Amino acid sequence: MQKSNVNKVVLAYSGGLDTSVIIPWLKENYTSCKVVAFIADIGQQLNDINEIKIKAKQLGADECYVIDIKEEFVSDYIYPMLKTGAIYENSYLLGTAIARPIIAKTQVDLALRIGADALCHGATGKGNDQVRFESTYAALAPQLHIIAPWREWKLKSRKELLNYLKKLGISSNASTEKIYSKDENVWHISTEGGILEDPWNIATKECWTWTLDPLDAPDQPENITIKINQGGIISVNGENLNPYQCLHNLNVLGAKHGVGRIDIVENRLIGIKSRGCYETPGGTIMMTALRAVEQLVMDRDSLKLRDYLAKEMSYLIYDGKWFTPTSKSIQSAALSLAEDINGEITIQLYKGQSKAIQKKSGNSLYSREFATFGEDTVYDQGDAEGFIRLYSLPSRIRALKNKFN
Repeated sequence: MQKSNVNKVVLAYSGGLDTSVIIPWLKENYTSCKVVAFIADIGQQLNDINEIKIKAKQLGADECYVIDIKEEFVSDYIYPMLKTGAIYENSYLLGTAIARPIIAKTQVDLALRIGADALCHGATGKGNDQVRFESTYAALAPQLHIIAPWREWKLKSRKELLNYLKKLGISSNASTEKIYSKDENVWHISTEGGILEDPWNIATKECWTWTLDPLDAPDQPENITIKINQGGIISVNGENLNPYQCLHNLNVLGAKHGVGRIDIVENRLIGIKSRGCYETPGGTIMMTALRAVEQLVMDRDSLKLRDYLAKEMSYLIYDGKWFTPTSKSIQSAALSLAEDINGEITIQLYKGQSKAIQKKSGNSLYSREFATFGEDTVYDQGDAEGFIRLYSLPSRIRALKNKFN
């Protein structure tokens, strides 16, 4: 599609430096096109959404829509992800990655509703988000044209973006001395860029936003109780809450104790390694609680399958494949496995750590009578002899064959 043929574009607008440049850039380069800014409310706290909306209009957006999707985000995306156990490269709780499918879906829905013929995002040509946004666009509305400014314009760095805005007389909160890329939603906040681009540099206080430094956290541990039903958190400290409220409350509790900080180098989908400081306090607590109940309830084969599904799902989410048959199948399997994941957990929060110190479940397969080191009347230890002979039979046959050959 030629630029002159684009009549209306919906931009996923965050209020950050990149998308703030994109609005005037679109007006300058797609001259006959109406620019509609779309702001997804996914629980971000750093910036006032009303101020972001005002800023979008000041930058030249013809229309601006704010759509609150934070409760849907937690219940329909985060909770299903939690049931799969997905963690990317054994560290990253997928805070940015899991938000992209719902943002892109809502953007598509808005575009179709208002008759737009194009979609626009601010992801760079080096990152994962371009794939995540555009894979969702392709799955839900392949007929819409895609504008990816970082792959079109001649601006090569965020320093040049600042200069572009300066020439237009537009102020920005970012600076050439401290250009951090932050992504925030109710599940996590990430910080990238700046001094973090050198992995030898120690992350400074500016690299952390939500959580207290574990060294400065309270000297006394805090115990909290969590109830789980079918793999979902339903109660915190005896108070029944919806998924969003559970996560919000656990974020507050976890942040106070410095829980959920990671400083990692990860493999991006396109092959570049990147470093980020991620904070997921409530999510870390949720993962701890769910895994504790699974230890009680899941048999060995079920847990093995869940672990396999977790790794596969982590790649699907990271790679932008939420709206695919494979993703749907894994979620269905995880939902089935989670049917008996009910229980109550006591979590201890202390100096950056989240530990399950008490656990119980009506579906627990743990039996003190069988596991005890004391005397019991339910297990005949002599039965193990026959089991071991059969279990080790292939090794025995192999050894005998080698001996006589």
